[in-house]
Amino acid sequence: MPVCYIDPMTEGPVTGTSGNALSKRGERTRRRLLDAAEQVFLEHGYDEASIVKITEAAGVGQGTFYLYFQSKRQIFDELVADLNRRVRRAMSEAAAEGKTRAERERLGFEGFFRFTAEHPALYRIIRQAEFVSPEAMQQHYRKIAEGYIEGLRAAMADGEIEPADPEVLAWSLMGIGELIGMRWILWNYPESGTVPEEVLSQLLTFISRGLGARD
Repeated sequence: MPVCYIDPMTEGPVTGTSGNALSKRGERTRRRLLDAAEQVFLEHGYDEASIVKITEAAGVGQGTFYLYFQSKRQIFDELVADLNRRVRRAMSEAAAEGKTRAERERLGFEGFFRFTAEHPALYRIIRQAEFVSPEAMQQHYRKIAEGYIEGLRAAMADGEIEPADPEVLAWSLMGIGELIGMRWILWNYPESGTVPEEVLSQLLTFISRGLGARD
């Protein structure tokens, strides 16, 4: 997955199923449910996951679940959106440390790979979403692409990379990053949670050449 250029992601008030804004304690409980759902969907898949398993993993009663989510499908969709926000933030914050396009590419990819190693559910949940909630899956990729397209367009305007269709480049680079992460992180998990340095170096050399990066 590529460098993701986004504005700081400010969230609106978090609400429960009643529509009322949650207290700090309520926000923490909701967070526990999302974290538990991430693990349950990773281990059991959507079909075998249940609200009972999620609440047990979160250490709360089933009645508490319905204060925050209406159904298993809703918490699944919320989890897809939550993982999307978090991975975009991880990539954006990492890339912001770079001074050149090549540096930003490397740091952004590293940010994505670190997040993937810490959250292997990202891959599996997004693939489940293809069948469970196609709209959520498409929104996940589109949000990442939007930020990437913006960054590529800016780099072209600054003369850092060769002119090209930024949308085509963005989706191509997203595919490269996702498959590299799958091969060296997901397939080796939990024995190895990193992309080897030599793989990362070859990946960035390939991308820099493909983009015609000046630096």
